[in-house]
Amino acid sequence: LILAKGDTYIYDHWAEIEKSPDVYRVSHVLYSDDLNLGSSLKNPNSLFAYNDLLYILDSDNNRIIELKYTQEKKLELLRVIDHFNGNGKTNLTTFNKPMDMFINKDGSYFIADTENGRVVKLDKNLNYLLEFIEPDDPTYEKGSEFRPEKVVADAKGRVYLLARNINKGFLKYEFDGSFQGFYGATDVIFNFIDMIWKKLATKAQREQMDSFVPTEYSNAYMDKDGFIYAVTNSFEEWDLASDVAKPIRRLNALGKDILVKNSYHYPIGDLKWGDAAGIKDPSNFTDITVLDNDVYCTIDRTHGRIFAYDNQGYLLYAFGGRGSIDGYFNYPVSIEHIGKDLFVLDNMNASITVFTPTEYCSLIYKAIEQYSNGEYDDSAASWEEVLKHNGNYDLAYIGLGKAYLRNDQYKEAMECFKLKRARRDYSKAFQYYRKEWIEAHLGWIFAIIA
Repeated sequence: LILAKGDTYIYDHWAEIEKSPDVYRVSHVLYSDDLNLGSSLKNPNSLFAYNDLLYILDSDNNRIIELKYTQEKKLELLRVIDHFNGNGKTNLTTFNKPMDMFINKDGSYFIADTENGRVVKLDKNLNYLLEFIEPDDPTYEKGSEFRPEKVVADAKGRVYLLARNINKGFLKYEFDGSFQGFYGATDVIFNFIDMIWKKLATKAQREQMDSFVPTEYSNAYMDKDGFIYAVTNSFEEWDLASDVAKPIRRLNALGKDILVKNSYHYPIGDLKWGDAAGIKDPSNFTDITVLDNDVYCTIDRTHGRIFAYDNQGYLLYAFGGRGSIDGYFNYPVSIEHIGKDLFVLDNMNASITVFTPTEYCSLIYKAIEQYSNGEYDDSAASWEEVLKHNGNYDLAYIGLGKAYLRNDQYKEAMECFKLKRARRDYSKAFQYYRKEWIEAHLGWIFAIIA
């Protein structure tokens, strides 16, 4: 393992950085020359993980690289996919700049064959089944070339894709390829002054002004429960603090954002940004992946950092940076996971960085999973172990308080919540504590009143 650099941190209640023990270490960095492909990776755009397999979308080489992740934490080349069997149903059996893919539970492939203007569906043996093409529908406005860039599918084979220059959300297709409309259209974000000006402007002036249009999603991930996590990097930076921008969203069956945000800070990546090293913009998420314990990890292209949040919206950790040393990135475009190990694709370096969790990180995950499984005493014990590694870790106190609350230890829960200023949880614990106290002293209360 390559030793960690001590760059992990979280934010406290006042949005100040608190250093944290390292959560991940670099196992190794894989470059295209290490794969013995014959030709180097050229403009790799995406990763996709399925069981113990990892796929690289090598876009400009019009191919997909299939790798196996071994028990020794190594990536081994299995095959190169650059064509498929058309079964006499299509003559076009090669790819043209594929940018994304998805494998369903039945083993079927969905490949965003971008420059061919389609998402092609193949069976597990790479035989052609059907394709999802530009909609012929009144709700779809034609005019620009149809270029699907991101794709996910649910258990029933319904396809959700993101296409270039389409800002109405996902295009949704039924399993038979029929277009069903748009899904998860984002809220319209506008400048209030511009809106007033449009009201006062003449018709000719209004035609010259940009329309208020919804923002575009940049990537998506389908979690184990069938919810789509989507990220967007089209927003104004002042809309981040008020939660208008919503750079991370969890979409339900109706396309509504149901991402839980119980932390005192919204999940937006870095809370403060300066202009060090010429980088002055807020976090810009280009991809997201969701672990089986509902922890979601995002990759920030602006600062080259990984941010992870639990299912309540609390920041678990942030680490990484821009640069050429191991564990840093120049232009990260995709993040994936196998188990608890993370993989980050750097487009500029044509490399994959493999991260494995430290003991400290494993304790955090263990405490979260135990609480989710109803093992509250065990979860409390795990959070206490976390505090031995990091006495300033806010979520450990909050997690400990929640475990106490579940075990009817209301006073102890109140102390933990008060220490880390978790107002909502403190109010809940106080409500139960007050009820318990009144019931225990009801006789004395009536005696005093009498």
